[in-house]
Amino acid sequence: MNRQSRLNPPNILTLLRILTVPVVVSLLYTPQGEEIPYTRSLITFVLFVTATVTDLFDGYLARRYHMVTSLGKLLDPLADKLLVCAAMIMLISSHRVPAWMVVIVVGREIGVTALRGVASTEGLVIAASSLGKAKTLLLNIGVAALILHYPVIGIDAHLFGMVFLVGGIVLTAWSGMDYFFRFVGEIFKH
Repeated sequence: MNRQSRLNPPNILTLLRILTVPVVVSLLYTPQGEEIPYTRSLITFVLFVTATVTDLFDGYLARRYHMVTSLGKLLDPLADKLLVCAAMIMLISSHRVPAWMVVIVVGREIGVTALRGVASTEGLVIAASSLGKAKTLLLNIGVAALILHYPVIGIDAHLFGMVFLVGGIVLTAWSGMDYFFRFVGEIFKH
């Protein structure tokens, strides 16, 4: 595969998503305990939501137009993990997300990524489950609402975000265990 075919539209969208990570981090940066101003929260919310929506488009384009590449298979899940984990880490200092929740999410993502690496060295592919996809959706909604934080049209965005984040944390743990047991099952088959 030549270089040009690797830089196809889905992979460019994925790379743009990765490039938004440092921007999101800098926008969410605040000295310990200080609140992130409303305008910065709103700008970061729009950027985060736009970045997460590109995930839908890059996957659709790659499958629809047969532009799936090894680079895309590697970068797409990495982009999702970087965006969510970086945003969650940055929300700790403003007390929008408890650190223990971030530890669960980051720990699961590192663990699953490590298992995928081991599986690939054994020639195994353990497909993403519907649990993992549901986890990603709940975390994305929760983190987006927590980035926004301030009430919008009478809705407590922080409370809304925490409800989705708690659901995402439950699915994070569940899908991590599911992935681990499927990995162990595949290892014992071979």
